[in-house]
Amino acid sequence: MTRVWKWNRPVTVREVLEDLQQERSIAYTTVMTVLDNLHQKGWVRREAEGRAYRYEAVSTRAAYAAALMNDAWTQSDNPAAALVAFFGMMSDEQRQALRDAVRIVQGPESSWEPSGTETAPAEAESAESPAPPGPPAGSEGEKPGGNPGKNPAEMRDEKNPDATEDPTGR
Repeated sequence: MTRVWKWNRPVTVREVLEDLQQERSIAYTTVMTVLDNLHQKGWVRREAEGRAYRYEAVSTRAAYAAALMNDAWTQSDNPAAALVAFFGMMSDEQRQALRDAVRIVQGPESSWEPSGTETAPAEAESAESPAPPGPPAGSEGEKPGGNPGKNPAEMRDEKNPDATEDPTGR
């Protein structure tokens, strides 16, 4: 998935193979099997092109990460405590990104700040906010990994496709 997300365009098995072979020895059939499995699980869509397929991510890396965070939070027996613990683990840069994201979601007139991360008014006004992502388009059903609910592979965040790392390392 890392290659498909990074390139942000439809890719062939051959393209992925050639890129992976720069790092390690890997067989064409291995890459083909992985991409086929990702297709069957709903992570990529494919279109025939001659005798081959072109594979394209159904979701961005950012949408996938957001779905994982949402799942972890909603499955907690104490969501508020989980959020407090999560905020406590964040670096200053991550807290600033959180403030920027909240401003985008709530609008510029919002004054919400995560606990312990207040900024001076001048700082808050000078902070540059990224463009808001488009609304995720999802469908109900089975998620990769077997959990019911929103399939993170069906949510799309067009504005920032490389915002987070793929936790699967693929």
